[in-house]
Amino acid sequence: MFKRSFRSQQDPAHRVDKSARLKKPSGPVSSHRDTDKLSSKLQRSFTADERQAPVAKAGKSLAPSPIVTLTVGGEGRLFAAHEDVLCQSPFFEAACRGQFLGAQGKRISLPDEEPEVFSAVLEYLYKGDYYPRLLHNKQRDSWELEDAVRNPSSSPYIQYPENAGGRAPAVEATVFMPGERQHLLRDTVVYCAADKYGLEELKLLALRKQGLQSGIDVGTILRSAQYAYAHTPDTDSRLRAHYLALIIRCRRTFKRSGTMQSEMERGGSKLFFDLFVAMCNHLDDVIETTNSRTPKTI
Repeated sequence: MFKRSFRSQQDPAHRVDKSARLKKPSGPVSSHRDTDKLSSKLQRSFTADERQAPVAKAGKSLAPSPIVTLTVGGEGRLFAAHEDVLCQSPFFEAACRGQFLGAQGKRISLPDEEPEVFSAVLEYLYKGDYYPRLLHNKQRDSWELEDAVRNPSSSPYIQYPENAGGRAPAVEATVFMPGERQHLLRDTVVYCAADKYGLEELKLLALRKQGLQSGIDVGTILRSAQYAYAHTPDTDSRLRAHYLALIIRCRRTFKRSGTMQSEMERGGSKLFFDLFVAMCNHLDDVIETTNSRTPKTI
């Protein structure tokens, strides 16, 4: 919606200068500029948005939400967000109450978080999704990623069964994690961040998006699976089960992989113990199904 300036012929005082127009905030703000200017700009924007609302919702205050400055990553990249947006997360709700705030103003430090991953989390908090967005293809009655392109995969790359149409995202499916010194599946890292911040719906969204990826090499899948095991609790088995099922379905590809062999020779990983148990259960199911079709004789 665009604002219009109406000039009054009777009273020139009613004229509105174009420079006074303010834009609404469209989402998370990140910058390396001075934090005071960053917070002030976002605060003015939010205040203007509140003035434009003709009627306040029942039970909600007209007071603008405070701006929280977040310092993310080892390089201290700056983000600014509204407090009420951040408080959708139990983690940030506790932080905004003072547990993790700095001495000056509302500031939260996240030195161990990757800025690109946090940017996806913040985008979700504002918009309910993160790029590339999850879109529904009505013609095919299927889900796909925004800006998807045709990209059929082949060995030693993994084609997810959920993505049978051979569509892969035009954007990079991995993100470089400095702490791990390697590339990992972006949706896996977002899932783990969502678990940390208590965002259950974001976890489900990241899991569904990962199922739409294709053309992922075996090494990246194994590294991402190890990361998932290291950054999710034993009580959360959804992402872990996703990787176990993927490896079992594509076992012929993994069996030929030198990366898989070297990882298994190292031993000591809960991932491979769970994989052993899952494959035994899978084999038991196959045997039971076969026996049920075979006439039993004494």
